[in-house]
Amino acid sequence: MIHVGIGYDVHELVVGRKLILGGVEIPHTKGLDGHSDADALAHAITDAVLGALGEADIGHFFPNTDTRWNGAPSRVFLEEAARQVRLRGGRLVNVDASVIAEAPKIAPHLAAMKIHLAAALGLDPRKVGVKATTNERLGFVGREEGIAAMAVASIDLPE
Repeated sequence: MIHVGIGYDVHELVVGRKLILGGVEIPHTKGLDGHSDADALAHAITDAVLGALGEADIGHFFPNTDTRWNGAPSRVFLEEAARQVRLRGGRLVNVDASVIAEAPKIAPHLAAMKIHLAAALGLDPRKVGVKATTNERLGFVGREEGIAAMAVASIDLPE
């Protein structure tokens, strides 16, 4: 039976941090603030996969109060979400995600993100969709104060 989950994440842009999205370091004057590497795209996808399983969100599995995850690469979170699917005898079918950012330009990095995300999830890159859009200069994203990401994931689980 096919199950679908949705994920959303947002992090503030701050000086002094690397900008990591989809596991790819993107040159920029600011990076995302958070307990781990603050990869909003990876976090949204992780939540989508966990949601498709009917599980709690990323914070349940990787609480920001646990020092083990301080500065951790978000690939670890993606790998664990995929492992949770396999533990239940399931199969990750596909993921689709969007990054919402005014700057920097995300499009030049989309192919690298797809490859990295697919590898972390154990998927063929053709089953990973990653898109980028702006917020039309509206709100905190439009003011370049943060970056948001949303994702959906589908998994096939035995009944």
